[in-house]
Amino acid sequence: SPSGWTLAVMVAWCVRPVRRNLLALAFSLRPFPWLLCTATKQKNNDQRLEEDMGHNEQKTELEEQLRDTMKKYKRALADTENLRQRSQKLVEEAKLYGIQGFCKDLLGVADILEKATQSVPKEEIKDGDPHLKSPYKRLLLTKVQIQKVFPKHSLLKLDPLGAKFDPYEHEALFHTPVEGKEPGTMALVSKVGYRLHDTPSDLPWWGR
Repeated sequence: SPSGWTLAVMVAWCVRPVRRNLLALAFSLRPFPWLLCTATKQKNNDQRLEEDMGHNEQKTELEEQLRDTMKKYKRALADTENLRQRSQKLVEEAKLYGIQGFCKDLLGVADILEKATQSVPKEEIKDGDPHLKSPYKRLLLTKVQIQKVFPKHSLLKLDPLGAKFDPYEHEALFHTPVEGKEPGTMALVSKVGYRLHDTPSDLPWWGR
């Protein structure tokens, strides 16, 4: 009937817009290739950024470890050099002071020989007394021989007669004006001195 046709047309006309809307919605929900490509690129960029940040952190950590290792290495080198210098100094001091007692004992013998030769009157030697002249020569030879031994062990004799007074090497017994001598000049030497090794600082010597 005409009314049935009219109703069918109206229903068809009403369903058509709904169908178009459903198709449009389905089309819009479908993932487009360019959207997927952009999302993939963004994801890759994020991963690359995270990797770069991780590499930078690892690089910074390794650089800090390297600096710390270099500091320890330099400190170890300095400690080794200090130890070597101290060991060398100890060896030198052992060589120096190890012979000190021996040299000091020899100085006692040298003093006795010096006093013995000085106590002999020169007039009696000149007179040619064989009982005195022969022992005197032996004393002189022994004295000379000992004085030759001292330099071999770096033991130096100090005889400052006529030199300027040095408080580091000399001991003043008295002061007296002497004609023709400048003040501070050594005009009389009571006992000669000796110094072990030719270095005045930090080394023993005996003012005698």
